[in-house]
Amino acid sequence: MAGTSLWLALGLLACTETKKPDIPPAPNPTGSTEVNATAKDYDQYTELKWSDEFDGGGAVDPTKWTAETGGGGWGNNELQYYTNSVENAYVSGGSLIIQAQKQSQGGRDYTSARLITKGKQSFTFGRIDVRAKLPKGQGIWPAIWMLGSNIDQNNWPVCGEIDIMELRGQEPNKILSTMHFGSSTADHRYKGTETTLPSGNFSDDYHLFSAVRSQDQIRFYLDGKQYYTFTSSDASPYPFNNPFFVILNMAIGGDFLGSPSPATINTTTFPQQMVVDYVRFYQYK
Repeated sequence: MAGTSLWLALGLLACTETKKPDIPPAPNPTGSTEVNATAKDYDQYTELKWSDEFDGGGAVDPTKWTAETGGGGWGNNELQYYTNSVENAYVSGGSLIIQAQKQSQGGRDYTSARLITKGKQSFTFGRIDVRAKLPKGQGIWPAIWMLGSNIDQNNWPVCGEIDIMELRGQEPNKILSTMHFGSSTADHRYKGTETTLPSGNFSDDYHLFSAVRSQDQIRFYLDGKQYYTFTSSDASPYPFNNPFFVILNMAIGGDFLGSPSPATINTTTFPQQMVVDYVRFYQYK
């Protein structure tokens, strides 16, 4: 997560898709034969390879997601304790609800959830779509991101981190997209961008957050519109041609954004919810 991101990974440590013009293929100096290595137009990724539509109700599908648990700040002095309770992550009305509560557990003052596909599903080249409605409020930190599947062999940030979307709850109309990389923990580097809605907040309605990965290139989209491109010229080493797993979580407080507001006019209310309509992974033929 960007602030995971900046330091979060250390602990591990409606919407319309607009037609875009064709783009030239990304350079492929290594001659990779990996499926979907060549970059193509956003709308050409039409073959659904994996998804969770969050149909039904009750517990999150354990064949697709693992709920990580624990407190300890997750490397960023965060205030939540992540649980595997259906009070913090559950499926209802065709959506995944990640819910943060003001609730003491494990020595922390808040509980929340952090779901990962690690060990169940990895993703390489193709398009990841996550349609979600985000929470808002001082100290609320939802994120949609990815870590290199080889993190157990190559610790963060060597494995690489792709922050598709992070939001500081006190800036509910702005998201950040950040890439983290480096040759060692001491060599942590990052580069990214931010984008702001022309009107309203991300808590008002669902939006589609997408990342398209191809050989030596990652493109980021909001509601089908491209706003950032990151290539191998932006990072050395460049770990982003490897398989990655997906993470959905909501943190509370920490160095990245500060703590929830006290009892003032700007009080951060609880519970807070990040509502995810679906997660989908597409490739082209």
